[in-house]
Amino acid sequence: MKTLSLPIAIAIAIGCSTGTDSDFPTLTDEYLGQTPPGDEPELFAPGIVSTGIYTRDIAMTPDADEIYYGVSIGPFTAIMQTRLEDGRWTKPEVAPFSANPGYMNLEPHISPDGQRFFFLSNRPADGGELEPEQVGNWVNQDIWVMDRIADGWGEPYNLGPPVNSSDEEYFPSVTRDGTIYFSRQPSGSQESYIYRSRLVDGVYQEAEMLPPRVNSTALQFNAFIAPDESYLILSVFGRGDSMGSADYYIVFRNEQDAWSEPINMGEAINTPGGGEWSPFVTRDGKYFFFMSSRRRPLESFPETLTAESLREAHKSPQNGNADIYWIDAAFIDGLRPLGFAR
Repeated sequence: MKTLSLPIAIAIAIGCSTGTDSDFPTLTDEYLGQTPPGDEPELFAPGIVSTGIYTRDIAMTPDADEIYYGVSIGPFTAIMQTRLEDGRWTKPEVAPFSANPGYMNLEPHISPDGQRFFFLSNRPADGGELEPEQVGNWVNQDIWVMDRIADGWGEPYNLGPPVNSSDEEYFPSVTRDGTIYFSRQPSGSQESYIYRSRLVDGVYQEAEMLPPRVNSTALQFNAFIAPDESYLILSVFGRGDSMGSADYYIVFRNEQDAWSEPINMGEAINTPGGGEWSPFVTRDGKYFFFMSSRRRPLESFPETLTAESLREAHKSPQNGNADIYWIDAAFIDGLRPLGFAR
């Protein structure tokens, strides 16, 4: 996880509300009962997922009946979960494996077959406790994984080398054949690059840094790979065609393992204010989800600020903290250049 001026949300709890389960609405349809978006981004699940708390990193099972996402409040980070059980979505809660307040847990990713759950954590490899000075310190980042078991997910374990190393590794994303794409930041450096490791006979191979068309600056990170490996969506900082700060770019890959030039995903996705660095596309390819810290239009605020209006803005989405947005993913094919047919 690359940290770019992460805003600190001041709040008293992690969750979609402080009420009881009886306060949570009855949601029965897919995607938490939300109306699917068209060709313009829509805030995803306002008041349920996007709540005013700093929110990012969404992941779903292949049939989208389990949704996970990351939240951050001051020194605390957690992965939230909600599931479709008996035809009704559960109220979002902190996932059990993410409940230790001393650990950093973010960037969930579920393999295309639904059998492995990857995520970022700074927990010690032996599962012990962090030293007090390490709590809230975003270092020693490794990729962890859990295997699917009958009633959920097994115990987390460190993915180990050659994916994890003495450097910082984060934002895992996996193809259908098990190849893992991830970000690696050399220890003590502000640079970050995209790597991949092939899975051969159940064993990860030596990680390779992707070529300059993918790693086009000294700072790109948080890359989502399509399950068929036909494209990669990543955040890039420092390109001349950026709309501001880090932007989402897409690079396409052909059968010869050649990559296109990075393509800015456009003003519907990127904003001058930045805060775009967590992409995800649903397993069926229908929807593109992404984190953005865009604010609500100024005209939506009251003419005069009051203590109550400030409190309301604080606990509402689009307040300057990151939220989750979604859009119909059909536009992605329109960005595909010649020579990179699907």
